[in-house]
Amino acid sequence: MLLELQGITKKFGTLVANDSIDLVVKPGEVHCLLGENGAGKSTLMNVLYGLYEPTEGSILLDGKAVTFKGPGDAMAAGIGMVHQHFMLIPVFTVAENVALGDEFTRAGGLLDLEKTRAKIRDISDRYGFDVDPDALIEDLPVGVQQRVEIIKALVRNASVLILDEPTAVLTPQETDELIEIIGQLKAAGTAIVFISHKLREVRAVSDVITVIRRGAVVGSVDPSTSTTDLANMMVGRQVSLSLNKAPAQPGERTFQVRNLTVLSATGQRLLDDVSFDIAQGEILAVAGVQGNGQTELTEAILGLQPHVSGSATLKGTELIGMRARQVIRQGVGFVPEDRTVDGLVGTFSVAENLVLNWYNEAPFAKGLAMKPAVVMANAKAKIDEYDVRTQSAESAVGTLSGGNQQKVVLARELSRPLNLFIASQPTRGVDVGSIEFLHKRIVQERDSGTPVMIVSTELDEISELADRIAVLHRGKLMGVVPGNTPRDVLGLMMAGMTADEALGQSVEEK
Repeated sequence: MLLELQGITKKFGTLVANDSIDLVVKPGEVHCLLGENGAGKSTLMNVLYGLYEPTEGSILLDGKAVTFKGPGDAMAAGIGMVHQHFMLIPVFTVAENVALGDEFTRAGGLLDLEKTRAKIRDISDRYGFDVDPDALIEDLPVGVQQRVEIIKALVRNASVLILDEPTAVLTPQETDELIEIIGQLKAAGTAIVFISHKLREVRAVSDVITVIRRGAVVGSVDPSTSTTDLANMMVGRQVSLSLNKAPAQPGERTFQVRNLTVLSATGQRLLDDVSFDIAQGEILAVAGVQGNGQTELTEAILGLQPHVSGSATLKGTELIGMRARQVIRQGVGFVPEDRTVDGLVGTFSVAENLVLNWYNEAPFAKGLAMKPAVVMANAKAKIDEYDVRTQSAESAVGTLSGGNQQKVVLARELSRPLNLFIASQPTRGVDVGSIEFLHKRIVQERDSGTPVMIVSTELDEISELADRIAVLHRGKLMGVVPGNTPRDVLGLMMAGMTADEALGQSVEEK
């Protein structure tokens, strides 16, 4: 099926999320939409899938204009979508999830799951999915859950398949398997729209790359275009994708974690007996697919988890058992994974957010009163130092772009002498240009002699920053390996192998 978008514009009030976008996706073609978070990629696909009505413009299928009032209309027209966050019910089987909304029935109106099972087996065999129709979703690895989402679309005879950030929750090996599946779907004539901000994957899978910036199409190029040129198109200026950092000069191991365990309210082990050290002047990066204990690790250290056992000592002082404010007073800087929820107060000014941890202490306060002039002077200095793009220090921080909000968080946390710096997903939702700046600043902190812990689901970021890498899988530490460890080894560890097992298998395969 030939898909054409002509002059698609989508407005939310005065905000123009999509601005006169034209796009053509041919049968048997992988067309990648590349752009930063917030560029308008997902909004465009939500228009195509019937979740939003376009303000202006037309959608054409095989030359005929169509109008969708909801996803049901889009699916009926042959358009399927695999969302970044899967739309599956964990306690249902594969067959039950696939049947939802399009149930087969037999005489008397009774549900006929056997027809659904047969269709799942047929599609699974055709594409090598290896999916059991009777398996519970909650028992399946994330990569297999994604195949279930693809099967849901194919059961409904989708000839156009939208994949929205499909590798965000996959290991490198699962990503490779997905790319193979995409190749099979392409060979069968399916038109595929692949949405991503990851340059490496876009170049590996695409036939055509269309770059979107600030809601508008910048241009379409072929996959031989260099990653540097693609990044420049995404940002609108020259950026450097490589970080030139000197080798670490590690000193004393002043931060030590021993047998750290975090339990859920029901007693489930979210973090299981984790131990590691970080030396002064080195970056330890924690890798793993999202949801494997990384959040619990950082929150346990910061005093934000209620059910914690084990030890985390900083220069001999035990942090476990302290409240978050006490931990910060020990010289711990912390960049949370969700800056809008845990890192900033959106309605407060940039200046106020830059002193959130110290607003009631000298030099920013005297007695019960803040000192506005000192707070403002501090803000102006940090805005200049960290190149925060804002109309003024008095602007609400919530009006800033994601990259500039992250710079505010980093500026606040790195504005004092630190004994430990922890950054969780430090560049999530940040444009390529800001990533360049933030990475350099993190390395500067390392070079000043601070132990640094980075938590990231982006392997490119891990490889760029890490002096050593700790890999978590289902709350367990699979091992700590050098920063130059190959991606395939890290991927095997992220899937549950120990470091020794992963290194052994990697050598055998080569």
